[in-house]
Amino acid sequence: MIAALKDFTDRVFGRGDAAITVPPFDGALKPNQLLEEAAVVCELEAPEDLATDGQAVFVADGARILRLDAGGPAEVAAADGTITALACLPGGGFAVALDGERVRLMGGAHDGRTWDAAGGRAFKAVNALSAAPDGGLLATDGSQARPYGQWSHDLMELGRSGRLIQLSPADGGAREIASGLAYSFGACAADGTAWVCESWRHRVVRYNGTGAGAVVVDRLPAYPSRLTPATGGGYWLTAFTARTQLIEFILREPAYRKRMMAEIDPRYWMAPSLSASTSFLEPMQGAHIKTMGILKPWAPPRSYGLVMRLSTEGLVRYSLHSRVDGTHHGVVAAVECGGALTVLSKGRRRVLRLDVADIERSLQA
Repeated sequence: MIAALKDFTDRVFGRGDAAITVPPFDGALKPNQLLEEAAVVCELEAPEDLATDGQAVFVADGARILRLDAGGPAEVAAADGTITALACLPGGGFAVALDGERVRLMGGAHDGRTWDAAGGRAFKAVNALSAAPDGGLLATDGSQARPYGQWSHDLMELGRSGRLIQLSPADGGAREIASGLAYSFGACAADGTAWVCESWRHRVVRYNGTGAGAVVVDRLPAYPSRLTPATGGGYWLTAFTARTQLIEFILREPAYRKRMMAEIDPRYWMAPSLSASTSFLEPMQGAHIKTMGILKPWAPPRSYGLVMRLSTEGLVRYSLHSRVDGTHHGVVAAVECGGALTVLSKGRRRVLRLDVADIERSLQA
């Protein structure tokens, strides 16, 4: 009763979950051009995720796993489906999510072990995998309502069916740590807990062994995605696009959303995107977006590129950006290896690389 009354008053006064305000890019999130100016390692056909074993960096490209060598990408393994998530196993080999519906181990002591369900419910949109220190795996199943490729549908439907799952390679076990998440996308094990990103709630939540959750990062101005460890403690957190007041407003207008989804091609929805559009059907146009054919860097973003460096407590220390007028948007993965940060811009289908020491020197200047 109290929750229903709070929801009603929030909608009347436009506060709480009913507010359409968006936190600004300020402080540690102040925009820069570091991602836009990053070195391009390679350009691929269908890159989806990155992983590292501490010695090399690997990228999932369609059904292939490529190692990023000095001479260019080299194929090291191939799967029988599109790889939607990738992780390196501590004892060698890989864990992959195939078509968002299966998780399989390739190589290592448990080669071939496969999962397609947890808690009695089939996988629908597995989008991230992470190896835990105890030999287990964490997986995020983004939505039980929509497949992996229809994440924007899940947003427009206010999806709340994501799951955080723990997989045991040793005995094939699978259990739900948390469910009812607002599109879970990315997880990382830390000191006996599991950190998971909730994209549609713009936050990162920490779950302990009993399944109790506590928010560690909240009110982000972007939609967070995958989370990976950083050298020296803390994490690298990516965000695949930024929030806008217009999108927040549309999410609170069910009649408009339902009609838009029913009548308009999803490419032209008034919804976040992984890349900038050049079509004349682009939904965001006008002088507040472009002047004399030039896109303003402070225009409302439909696509954006962002990586955040988090402390062990979840505080944003600094960030790397590709702004609205840039091209390295749709950042879905970042891993650190050998003093370098490798970043995947899915929107541009590029793998980028930056020196971590150079990043920190440039931000301190």
